[in-house]
Amino acid sequence: MILENLVFDAVNPTRLGLFWQELLGGEQLTDNEQGFETRLAPSHGPGLDLCFQPVPADQAGASRVYLELCDASPTVDLADRARQLGARNVTGQGRQPNSWADPEGNEFRILATDGVPAGPGPLAAIRLDSARPRDAARFWRELIGWHPMEGTGPLALSHPSRQGPLLVLVTQISPKGQAKNRIHLDLRLDHGQDAETAAGWITRNGGVELQPDWGSLPWRIFADPSGNEFCVLPAPREPGSG
Repeated sequence: MILENLVFDAVNPTRLGLFWQELLGGEQLTDNEQGFETRLAPSHGPGLDLCFQPVPADQAGASRVYLELCDASPTVDLADRARQLGARNVTGQGRQPNSWADPEGNEFRILATDGVPAGPGPLAAIRLDSARPRDAARFWRELIGWHPMEGTGPLALSHPSRQGPLLVLVTQISPKGQAKNRIHLDLRLDHGQDAETAAGWITRNGGVELQPDWGSLPWRIFADPSGNEFCVLPAPREPGSG
C-alpha cells in the first residue's frame, strides 16, 4: 500500500488548508464544499496530499497524530512564518520543546536541522501515538512497506527512497478514547492488490475494520492496534481500463 493522504478534520477547511499550504510550500489541488486539498511534491521521493475535510466544531476529535517540521532553509524562519500565518507557540505545560498549534489547535513541532534524518522538505515526520510502539512499528512497516530507521531515537519508518517524512511511533500519554482522531492517514492499494486480502491481513495483525453509519463509501475504514483510524482507498485503475 501507498501512503497517499494526510487528512485533517477542519471547521474551516480553506483557512486551515491555506495555513499548511503556505507553511509547507504545497500546490493547491481543490477548494470546494467537500474540502481543501494541497500537494507536497518533493523533487525526489514520494508525494503526499494534505486533505482538509469539513466537520462541525463539536465533532473535533482527539490529537494523536502530530507533524514535525524541519527549519532547514537558511532564508526562511519556520517559527516566524508559522506565527505570521496564525499559529501560536504552546511550549510548556508538559509539552515538548518548540511546540506550536495551528489555527484549529492541531499541535506540531519545529525541529532543529541537525535532529532531522529524513530527506529534504519542511515536513520531517508524522508522529503517531501508540499503545505499544514496537508492535505498531511492525504493523505499519509491513502494511506500507517502509524501512526502519536506525539511530533515530523513537521507532521510525522511512519510505524506501529515504525521502519525505518519517512515520514515527511514540508511546501514547493516554489510551485512545471513543473520539475519532482529528488527523488520520489514507492508504491506497497498489495495482492488483486485492481489498479483501488487505483487510484480512489488517485484522489478523491486530487492526479492526470500522463500520461507521456514513452510507456507502468507495473506501474502507480501519483502526490500527492502538485504535488510530486510517482509510484504505481502492487501487488505481489500470491504464486503458476505462
